[in-house]
Amino acid sequence: MEILRIVVTGGVGAGKTSLIRTISEIDVVDTDRKATDEVGQLKEKTTVALDFGRLNIAANQSLHLYGTPGQLRFDFMWDILIAKAHGYILLVDAHRPDHLRFGRRILNFLNQRVQIPYVIGLTHTDCPDAWEAEDVAIALGLVDEKARSPIITVNATCKTSVTQALIALIQEIAEFHQNSTE
Repeated sequence: MEILRIVVTGGVGAGKTSLIRTISEIDVVDTDRKATDEVGQLKEKTTVALDFGRLNIAANQSLHLYGTPGQLRFDFMWDILIAKAHGYILLVDAHRPDHLRFGRRILNFLNQRVQIPYVIGLTHTDCPDAWEAEDVAIALGLVDEKARSPIITVNATCKTSVTQALIALIQEIAEFHQNSTE
């Protein structure tokens, strides 16, 4: 069985758990617990270790999806989950610009540890005051970045949208491996 390991990361409330629940063919393994700090103002429960889901994409191939916690105090899990990943999706909540700095921190953290393909998934783009992709790119420090990390809109609760995001990432992974063998 060939396994493609994908990490889904981002700040609190960006849609990581929802994305994995939307697409997983198995019951998602999660570590959601009652939010007891400022996170409780955003949502009732939060991920404290990881989420895990699986999607079979061919007879002998599957995607393993690992969702990270969105809180800085659990950043040790980012290290553990990204270590053997083939690629990742950084979800950025487009209507909370105060969270963009945290998204940039996650991006820098992961890029210092691994050089693997990724895509930026903008969530909550239908909310009032949502930022445009170009503005998010600037806030994340991706102005000079090549087309290696596309920014796409993702509705984490829509299977079609999640599928498109995963396809975009798999295309990035395939291109990355093709370029590394040339």
